[in-house]
Amino acid sequence: MEITRSWREQKAMLKIRFPMLSDQDFDFKEGEKESMLDRLCDKLKKSKNELQLLFAELQTY
Repeated sequence: MEITRSWREQKAMLKIRFPMLSDQDFDFKEGEKESMLDRLCDKLKKSKNELQLLFAELQTY
């Protein structure tokens, strides 16, 4: 997957699409990215695969 959007842009787009997300949902420290992705999966009720597809879709806008 080619990343064309910054993390800031992706977060903003996700927060618009899913208003229940907050800045805290995207917080992670170095080496803890997986725990952040797990939180997003739980909050959005999506699998990791579905979340990856969602991030890939954001690259097409």
